[in-house]
This record gives sequence, C-alpha cells and structure tokens, in this order.
Amino acid sequence: MLSKSQARAFFVGGTFLFSAIFLWLTVDTLRQIPKQTKSEIMTADVIRGKHLFDKNNCMGCHTIMGEGGYYAPELTKVYDRRGPEWMKLFLKDPQAMYPGERKMTQYNFKDEEMDDLIAFFKWVGQMDLNGFPAKPDLAPPAAAAPISAASQAAAKPAMFSGVCMSCHQVAGQGGTVGPALDGVGSRMTEIEIATFIGDPQKVRPGTAMPNLGLSEPVKTELASYLAGLR
Repeated sequence: MLSKSQARAFFVGGTFLFSAIFLWLTVDTLRQIPKQTKSEIMTADVIRGKHLFDKNNCMGCHTIMGEGGYYAPELTKVYDRRGPEWMKLFLKDPQAMYPGERKMTQYNFKDEEMDDLIAFFKWVGQMDLNGFPAKPDLAPPAAAAPISAASQAAAKPAMFSGVCMSCHQVAGQGGTVGPALDGVGSRMTEIEIATFIGDPQKVRPGTAMPNLGLSEPVKTELASYLAGLR
C-alpha cells in the first residue's frame, strides 16, 4: 500500500508523463499534416473550389472526409469514382444526369467554377486518410459476354472511358448502374445507337439513360465505337 507521499509522487509523475506523451503526439500529428494532406499540390484552383464548396453549403447534404450530411453521396473519393468529365456534366445539370431522381440543386456554376470544384475534389481524393473511406464490399461482377478480338483492341473514346463507363461495363470493366454493352453492335446499328444516345427519352421514354447533350463529333465517335462491340 502506498504512503501519502508515494501516492502524491505517483500522481504527479503520472500526470507529467502522460502530459508529455499527449504533447508529443500532438506535435507529431501537426508535423505530419502537410505530408498527409499533400499541401504541396494545394493550388489556387483547389482553394477556390474549397471556398465554393463551403459557400454553397455542400456539407449540408454531402459528407466529405467523414463530416457533413448523410442525405447525398459521400464525396471524399468522388474524383476516383466518377472522373472529371462525368463530374462536370453532372455539375452542369444534375437533373439531366438522373431524370426524376436526383434532388441536387441547380447551382448554374460557370465553367471555371466547375473546374475549381473538380480540382478541390481531386486534391481531397489524394490525401492520405489512413484508408478512409473503406472500399465497399461488392458482389462479384457478372461474367462478361465474349466479344471479338477486334472489339477488344479498339481504342475507347475519351467520353466513353470518362463518362459512359461510370454506368456501363465492357469486358467486365466499368459500372453496373446501366446494362453491360458487350455485343451492343450486334443488336443495334450505328445509326440506331447514335439516335439513342442523342435523345434517349425520345427513343425509349422512361429510360434512366440521361441526355448528355453530346456534340455531333462526340456522338459519332461513340456510336462508331459501340457499333464495333460485337
């Protein structure tokens, strides 16, 4: 059993010891912040994007780095999940991307403001957050329909890789929101494909496929590529 003086010494010594440990951990954490947050790539457009994010109260609906609202999707890794092309299309017209579903406000961002927001999300996604957010457990992808060697070798258009594959799969790669596009060229002609992606609702009312407002060159390039998937 400790005497009164021993108990006092134990208390005082323990207080100083654990206070020192706490201060060391605090200093060590602060020292690691620049490295973990990649402060060297925090450019002016990233800072402007952060101000836009705060100004429009995006955290009222979205979470980012674990903080914010839970009404809308988590945005920490949105740049990795969606890519800049998809994000810009969505920010330009959220309702067009998900007709009748998404409730995101139309903010009418200018092109440079959308670029700043995307730069901010890219920076956030590059931070070292010790594994947060964890990758979701996903069911094994369905087996892809076999496609010809020529189709596999065909170069994917930038729009297809950056936007279409967020929802569709080809050869087992891509999203699962929309149907896989393996063999679509054997089911539809190039003209039919171009007509559909030009105005999906007109061809198939009620479809979840959004009207992306594609330019003629982009639409033609996509239709040509998809028609080759046999």
